[in-house]
Amino acid sequence: MPLRDAAGFPTYRTVLGHGPRRALAIHCSLAHSGAWESLAAQMDQDLSITAFDMPGHGRSADWDDRGDYQDVATQIAATMLDDSMDLIGHSFGATVALRLAVAYPNKVRSLTMIEPVFFAVVEQDNPEAFAAHKRLVKPFEDALVAGDRVLAAKIFSEHWGDGRAWESLTQTNRDALTTRIHLIFEGDPAVYGDRAGLLKPGSLDAVKMPCLLVQGSASPTIVGLINAGLVRRLPGAQNFVVNGAGHMVPITHPEPVATALRALFSRAPSTLRILRN
Repeated sequence: MPLRDAAGFPTYRTVLGHGPRRALAIHCSLAHSGAWESLAAQMDQDLSITAFDMPGHGRSADWDDRGDYQDVATQIAATMLDDSMDLIGHSFGATVALRLAVAYPNKVRSLTMIEPVFFAVVEQDNPEAFAAHKRLVKPFEDALVAGDRVLAAKIFSEHWGDGRAWESLTQTNRDALTTRIHLIFEGDPAVYGDRAGLLKPGSLDAVKMPCLLVQGSASPTIVGLINAGLVRRLPGAQNFVVNGAGHMVPITHPEPVATALRALFSRAPSTLRILRN
């Protein structure tokens, strides 16, 4: 499928599944729209999922530093958000999904944030835990600042990946991660600095739709703290833990994630038509 202009950026998009509910899914950093295929297969009769490749990812154009990365990703996603869709985001994509829910609450039927890396929540709630997290990620940051992309990608993958050792990945996968690893820093102003001001008093008041937070039981500790902090701030939110899963839970454990989504959808019924490309 050729690239389409989305908010002025050449963007690849696709639709996965054949179900009557329409959803918009936003992948994690260093991945692409195909990361949703396993979950889409589990929900083929439930959902038609519009998925796209964020800038610099998959088949979308390379990132050109045109502005704040999360701003641009949010603007791109907004062009695909039709009336009353289920919104699903993973990791950095979950932070984009939250911004969309704040900006367009009347278009979001339900919000699912899987392993959101909104570290600013923990900095506000638990400074000691946040400081411990910063110490943990410092070797990655130091490697990237030093220009050692291979080491940075290795550290990042072993901390935030699917549980496989760096050496067990194919050379193609290692090369893809190394090529894109610099994009992790592009999201820092949003996930660490809360550049969008989502944690300011009243900013999340618009998020009244049913919400689901998902985390893996084997994920980094800070993810559970983020989810707990968001559940406290979002009155319609519930947290769901997938036993044995890590950060890549929608890819490695799509079946329990699908079960949790169906429970969420029971709180947000739909009678809407299917959107097709």
